[in-house]
Amino acid sequence: MRGGPSVLGIVLAGGEGKRLMPLTADRAKPAVTFGGSYRLVDFVLSSLVNADILRICVLTQYKSHSLDRHVSTTWRMSSLLGNYVTPVPAQQRLGPRWYLGSADAILQSLNLVHDERPDYIAVFGADHVYRMDPRQMLAQHVDNGAGVTVAGIRVPRAEASSFGVIAPGADGVQVEGFLEKPADPPGLRDDPGRVFASMGNYLFTTKVLVDALHRDAEDPRSVHDMGGSILPMLTERGMAQVYDFQDNHVPGETPREHGYWRDVGTLDSYYDAHMDLLSDQPAFNLDNRRWPLYTSAHQLPPARFVAGGIANESVVGPGCVIRGQVTRSVLSPGVVVAEGAVVQGSVLHDNVRVGRGAVVRGAVLDKNVDVPPGAAIGVNAERDGSLYTVSANGVIALGKGQVVS
Repeated sequence: MRGGPSVLGIVLAGGEGKRLMPLTADRAKPAVTFGGSYRLVDFVLSSLVNADILRICVLTQYKSHSLDRHVSTTWRMSSLLGNYVTPVPAQQRLGPRWYLGSADAILQSLNLVHDERPDYIAVFGADHVYRMDPRQMLAQHVDNGAGVTVAGIRVPRAEASSFGVIAPGADGVQVEGFLEKPADPPGLRDDPGRVFASMGNYLFTTKVLVDALHRDAEDPRSVHDMGGSILPMLTERGMAQVYDFQDNHVPGETPREHGYWRDVGTLDSYYDAHMDLLSDQPAFNLDNRRWPLYTSAHQLPPARFVAGGIANESVVGPGCVIRGQVTRSVLSPGVVVAEGAVVQGSVLHDNVRVGRGAVVRGAVLDKNVDVPPGAAIGVNAERDGSLYTVSANGVIALGKGQVVS
């Protein structure tokens, strides 16, 4: 940031995303499509870039081709000003091994830090849906002189077992403990029914991070993970603080959107986050001109609604042709819904075709799935379970190009 402290962004984008199968069968989790036009990685990159953090390394590993291509072709910054967003694949710089965990990924990529010599390093995850102004978190970090500041979001205690939980001290800021998916954690002092869940976003003073990574590398018992290893280490040394995401205010947000953050690591959470986009006053609004979401532009014509085709409470991307009925659904570019077809409560990725008279309900269809005329998905639960992936809450998912019986 010109005139301020220098910050290097490191985005951890090597996740395999097994719980999102079959959407991650052919791509890394951060490359999964979301909201019609975006990839999951676009949400963290948009927040960093909007906050003038303009030198960003995206660390990749698992099935990274589409992710590398998206970052390289979409996120082009001004080379005149020395800004960049660049994918950094696993390079085995420290020997013939792949990343052992998120901390090891940064350790193996410390050449990036040594080249830039930043004052601070923002280490953010790549697979959550949210808007955030990291400058506000950085201001707290600098003012308090913390070694690491971790972003925490308040969630009900009943949901704590799904997250890493941050236990703050009496001042509400100093981190006293970090509990990995606890069954019965203590509530917050000012909000006993809630706990701080880690968002996977960290701000480090550079020297503190580099020293911690080297210490961690020498520990044979370590799992070499940012949340599971580095944060507990710095907590024990009294160097960790928490930033309350509730205090973060993004320009242009509505009161309903304030504090929105979703971990879309499962098919159910991925599906539910899409449904959050669809009301007249959505829980998360994709259209915020003051804090925009960036992605690649599709060179396609506007969507067409012909032959009596209609869409209600839906997001419809460019190049779509709607001849049937679409309700409470998200359609990516190039989707075709033929005459007499019905699409309800579904998420259709690029170039899905729904044939004449077909029915698709409560489903997520990856790109290039062709639903034949008269076929039915989401009508017969027993049949769907025998043919397709079905989530705990009954969301039906088909992988890229999967054949519909």
